[in-house]
Amino acid sequence: MPNIFIAECKQEVSSFNPVPSTIVDFEQSHGAEILDYHRGHQTEIGGALTVFEAQPDITLTPGYSARAITSAGTLTAESFATIAEAFCVAAQAARECDAIYLSLHGAMSAVGEPDPEGHLLAELRRIVGETIPIVASFDLHGVITQRILHHCDAIVAYHTYPHVDFHETGVRSANLLLQILRGEARPVTARIYIPALVRGPQLVTATGLFGGMIRQAQSFEADSKGLSAGMFIGNPFTDVPDLATNSFVVANRDEAWATTKARELSDAFWAVRDQLYQPLVGLEEAITQASAAYGAGTAVLVDAADATSSGASGDSNAILVELLKQNYPGAALMPIVDAPAVAAAFAAGVGASIETTLGGRLDRDRFTPLPVTAKVRMLSDGHFFSERSRVPWNAGNTAVLQVGKHVIIATSRAVSLYDRSLFWAHGQEPRHFDAVVVKSPFCEHHMFDAYANPLLNIDAPGSTSANLHRLGHTVCRRPIFPLDANVSFEPQVEIYRRAR
Repeated sequence: MPNIFIAECKQEVSSFNPVPSTIVDFEQSHGAEILDYHRGHQTEIGGALTVFEAQPDITLTPGYSARAITSAGTLTAESFATIAEAFCVAAQAARECDAIYLSLHGAMSAVGEPDPEGHLLAELRRIVGETIPIVASFDLHGVITQRILHHCDAIVAYHTYPHVDFHETGVRSANLLLQILRGEARPVTARIYIPALVRGPQLVTATGLFGGMIRQAQSFEADSKGLSAGMFIGNPFTDVPDLATNSFVVANRDEAWATTKARELSDAFWAVRDQLYQPLVGLEEAITQASAAYGAGTAVLVDAADATSSGASGDSNAILVELLKQNYPGAALMPIVDAPAVAAAFAAGVGASIETTLGGRLDRDRFTPLPVTAKVRMLSDGHFFSERSRVPWNAGNTAVLQVGKHVIIATSRAVSLYDRSLFWAHGQEPRHFDAVVVKSPFCEHHMFDAYANPLLNIDAPGSTSANLHRLGHTVCRRPIFPLDANVSFEPQVEIYRRAR
């Protein structure tokens, strides 16, 4: 009876966020509680379980899970050591298993270890040996290293952005692992490093140029020779040595075919790289445009520079400052991370007015606390369910504050903001406001873009700015597009296969 080991480690960081990640930013699970958490949810492990648990001859050995509650700055060395130790202790059980599935992210970074996922894979191989097959799934924003590829039999990546295929990625991973386990597949991986960092609307897979490349990769994966294929565009805010874009194709035994197809993907990407950027509107001009459109609908003010799902601090008040400065005529809705302001609201109670500051308490390099008089409209413990995956999120104690006409959802800690769930959980419908601040580069179209009037991508300060030149990369390989001029690209194919 085949026995499959399952483990997980997921976080995406911004090297430009001065606030470090620590172990308190993770939910840790052990053993069966991992399966209980994911079963029935739209997650990678949830998807894999639908495959594994449909097979009566398979048993599962869940090991260890470290799921980031939020993204932030580089993980402290001590916190990563805690995670790595727990992972390795749990991995001892994998020595008695027949195959391994790992749900990873790919854009972690820790002090002293720029490739945490590669480290965990290397330790896992040291524990279980060279023959047990390992399949790992990744976010397409992952930073893929030689160490990762060397220790995996095969990798699988998301095919959507915004990400809506967590479950499907788990299903694909599980099916591929079973093919290997049954002797039906002998994976060989072709990877091509592409010196480019990209960010912008053309990366939306349903509508943009990047989607054409993903559909091309899906056709390779569906081919009789294909096992997995995709693109890693990296997280441009995780400034580590291997940060770049990569194409990859995993074939069943056929190295030449994998090489050809990986080259087709890299060529398609490089040909349109100049179009894979985010047009931005200056902050002052954006609020001027929103004011001019007042009364015509909901202005969607995209503050992707403070995207907590990408590693930003979440405490940017830059748009609120400008709204007040220009005396914006409407009512705006926005999230801000500010634990002391929330504590003051809890001390005062619902209905009270408080004198406090908002924002600028974490990323003090970029923001300054804004003095405000705020009315406390609502208080909560900050526990709610994400809109798409329905997994629980925890923003810590949370206060709904009203500053003049504007409503601020102030949280004690950052949570991912790529949907409407934080707003809805606190009684706020974005469409009922004249403006809404969205701290995510892209959400599903129906969530905000479909009714935006206007939609403004703002060039605001922040540690996840799409204006990549503002950030100050010092670690990733150079030259790299668009940080350097006249970057050349000569595709070099790297081949990885596990000896059996």
